[in-house]
Amino acid sequence: MARSLRSLLAVTVASSMLGACASMAPDHVRPEGATSAAFDPEYRPDGEVIASQLSYRDWFPDPRLQGLISSALANNRDLLAATARIEQARARYRIQDSRRLPTVVANASGTRTRQPLGVNPALDIGDVEGAPASVTFNRFDIGVGVSAFELDFWGRIASLSEAARAEYLATVAAQRAFYLSLIADTATTYFEIVETEEQIALAEATAESRREGLRIARLRLDNGVTSALPYRQAETLLTQAEQQLASEQLALAQLRNQLAVLVGGVVPAGLPEGLSLTQQGDDRRLAAGLPSDLLLVRPDIIAAEERLRAARANIGAARAAFFPTISLTGNAGLASNSLGDLFGSDGFAWSFGPAISLPIFDWGAREADLDLAQALEVEQVANYDRTVQTAFREVSDALAGRRWLYEQVETLERAVDAQERIARIARLRYREGVADYLEVLDAERNLFSARQQLLATERAWLQNRATLFVALGGGGEPGTAISAR
Repeated sequence: MARSLRSLLAVTVASSMLGACASMAPDHVRPEGATSAAFDPEYRPDGEVIASQLSYRDWFPDPRLQGLISSALANNRDLLAATARIEQARARYRIQDSRRLPTVVANASGTRTRQPLGVNPALDIGDVEGAPASVTFNRFDIGVGVSAFELDFWGRIASLSEAARAEYLATVAAQRAFYLSLIADTATTYFEIVETEEQIALAEATAESRREGLRIARLRLDNGVTSALPYRQAETLLTQAEQQLASEQLALAQLRNQLAVLVGGVVPAGLPEGLSLTQQGDDRRLAAGLPSDLLLVRPDIIAAEERLRAARANIGAARAAFFPTISLTGNAGLASNSLGDLFGSDGFAWSFGPAISLPIFDWGAREADLDLAQALEVEQVANYDRTVQTAFREVSDALAGRRWLYEQVETLERAVDAQERIARIARLRYREGVADYLEVLDAERNLFSARQQLLATERAWLQNRATLFVALGGGGEPGTAISAR
């Protein structure tokens, strides 16, 4: 019996391996690049640091920001949902892939049956005197069987399995893309908070200075040194600073609420002190490489290619549906009328047989399935091209921002220095009676505006720095990078 069971299983497995050798899916070829061969040299794409080899801890020196990113990666609800989708896709792939091999089941049964003799002609013994009117008998069975198993001669099951695997890998890459975008979102929100806090400090210092200016203007007005106009002008300067302070306080509250959502609901307590805007950056410069390098490190591009691969595998499954479906069913085991003789008697029984099925009229359903699969492939090719173009644009924009925002920061630093000198001269001229207070008013307004612009531009430069880092595939922990197969 054991030899027969092994033979049955061997035949079934061999048939399954033989049937899986064909595939009608089109060959997967990565679409030609829809972008330039290189980034604009004016943006200075060459650098000494490879983003995809760095974690966010290597790139962001602020310990408080590192703690916030760590909390976001652990607790963000959208990221948790994306991780759950990976498990769902993995399970679907395992379910589909299991259909490539036969399902072997064990069964055992025992029955006791009473049957009238007159019902079954095979048991009728005629009008024999003293014959029983019925017969009672037992039956015991034990064995193994192979349920209807499709021999995959045309690669339909293999194509569906490949499609499920590609969808699983696409889900993994999509989760990785969200992982990196969460790092960028947390960093950019944090930089906005740091800038807003510094804007508040600037507004408070400006308001305090203008309160002092208003006090002096009041004394000069009370002593008859000046008219009421300089006093009202000083009062206007103070109200502008106070209005700006209130506006920044509102923005800070909203940004903190936004950060709380990113990190999972509550900003963790006990984080270290953060750095100022000027302490956040360094002189390291990321190397952009070639646009084709993005195909290997950008998880959104990898996900788009896997979805394209899945669409092409579905075409193979749709083509295979036009050919006959061949399946095998087999059983082998022991049967006996007595439980005690089940393993000792010569009651070995088996059955083995193929079945073939081919729809003759399906009213165009298979043709429609194939048309649908081919149309989905066209869509996925377009989605892939769009994803590559978007990645190229994001890197190009960030490279341009790295150059021009840095030049803006340098220009605004010189502008702030110049405005500080102008404000000092205007106040000195006013105290000496050479100029009226309107000159001081304009100088103070311009200085305050220049300082605000400098802070905003420094923040924009830091955000662009974070965007470029993630756009080039950086941000993950070592060993977690996804590569195209």
